[in-house]
Amino acid sequence: MQRSLAISKSLFPSLLRYGNSVKAARQPSYDVFINHRRIDTRRTIAGLLHDYLTRLDLRPFPDSRSMRPGDNLFDKIDSAILDCKIGVALFSPRYCESYFCLHELALMMETKKKVIPIFCDVKPSQLRALNNATCSETETERFNLAIEEAKNIVGITFDSSMGDWSELLRNASGSIIKSLMEANQD
Repeated sequence: MQRSLAISKSLFPSLLRYGNSVKAARQPSYDVFINHRRIDTRRTIAGLLHDYLTRLDLRPFPDSRSMRPGDNLFDKIDSAILDCKIGVALFSPRYCESYFCLHELALMMETKKKVIPIFCDVKPSQLRALNNATCSETETERFNLAIEEAKNIVGITFDSSMGDWSELLRNASGSIIKSLMEANQD
């Protein structure tokens, strides 16, 4: 036990230097930012879409797979949004209850990212940020402006009780790939 502890201690500086050089040489760059309410979509469309896009050698950013202990949430998420080429907003029944979802959507809209809305088990007309004392009136207005802008973008509507998950995945990934190709031409 003592020997393995001593070996670990002697290797730690080398591992730390290696990790820092790798980090400095390769900052993460994301093609797609997947904005979603984790509790509603992580085990369904967000997870499936992430896996499918990864198999296509694209670099999606959903916070649950890209965040590490010690990361500053807003710094990591905001830089991923600024770095990505396009965004996907996965609207779900409890989406508007999440400050993070609304902040991410507002930032994507304010920075003029191309956003593909996917309405899962929710109609666009049902989306509205409510001032529930978790954010200021100014933030609530900012969030509602972003939601209204997203509602005016042609999106994909999906009812999980009757819809075909494979078809949703094909439609969503097809729209994402087309949008990335257009973004790469600019």
